[in-house]
Amino acid sequence: MKQVFLSTTTEFKEIENLESGTWINLVNPSQSESLEIANAYNIDISDLRAPLDAEEMSRVTIEDEYTLIIVDVPITEERNNKIYYVTIPLGIILTEDAIITTCLEKLPLLDTFINRRLRNFYTFMKSRFIFQILYRNAELYLTALRSIDRKSEQIEIRLHQATRNEELIELMELEKTIVYFKASLKTNERVIKKLTSSTSNIKKYLEDEDLLEDTLIETQQAIEMADIYGNVLRGMTDTFASIISNNQNNIMKTLALVTIVMSIPTMIFSAYGMNFKNNDLPLNGEPHAFWLIIFIAFAMSLSLIIYLIHKKWF
Repeated sequence: MKQVFLSTTTEFKEIENLESGTWINLVNPSQSESLEIANAYNIDISDLRAPLDAEEMSRVTIEDEYTLIIVDVPITEERNNKIYYVTIPLGIILTEDAIITTCLEKLPLLDTFINRRLRNFYTFMKSRFIFQILYRNAELYLTALRSIDRKSEQIEIRLHQATRNEELIELMELEKTIVYFKASLKTNERVIKKLTSSTSNIKKYLEDEDLLEDTLIETQQAIEMADIYGNVLRGMTDTFASIISNNQNNIMKTLALVTIVMSIPTMIFSAYGMNFKNNDLPLNGEPHAFWLIIFIAFAMSLSLIIYLIHKKWF
């Protein structure tokens, strides 16, 4: 899918033709769409389609006609009927006449710009647009990390009484997400540092230095949060694995104790249930023997229960 946007100081609109100062947004573009853009702006087709590889690393590539920036962005996906975060590459190509973004999926990150929910955003201010994308991306990582933290707290509440592994698997999925986030954030940090360095050939407007500095701070804060949450999740996973094992042991202990308590009346009733002539069983021939035997059996079971409770085994 290809979208072309153009903004002025007063309006932002989607257009059909490729003009100077436009933003071209490619979402999983076809080969023909990629060739059209590559030929129009003299871009290597392999660079244009590189961000469509989910394993592509974040980097900055400077060519004569354009600059390619690839960063990882967070998105959500459904696994096992639950929503988790993953990261995919976003390519940003800066040319003399346009800025091009290309990605494998539609991104909530770019919807912010398409729906004009950001102030001071203009497609013709191409370098600032890049820095705004990077800053917004860092904010999305922070939002995703807070969401992961809240989800882990909800799982923690359920884990106190858990005896199955579903909650533990959820924690492991969150921990895996944190690992991916940390790897993506660190490569993004290197990209931002390269853009802030004096060797960067991207033109910066007056306020861009502060914006880039804020972006770097937000990214570093996200890395620190990912480290903290990752350590917490690892500790929770180990702790609650033991709790689940203990809960299962408690269930087995309870079942064993119930079996022991019930074995007393079972043995008595089994003895009195045997059929043979002239037996010498106690209470044989008594008019109320049936009820006396039941009373004795359950009295012995009750005594055992009181003993086990006194020993705090129940």
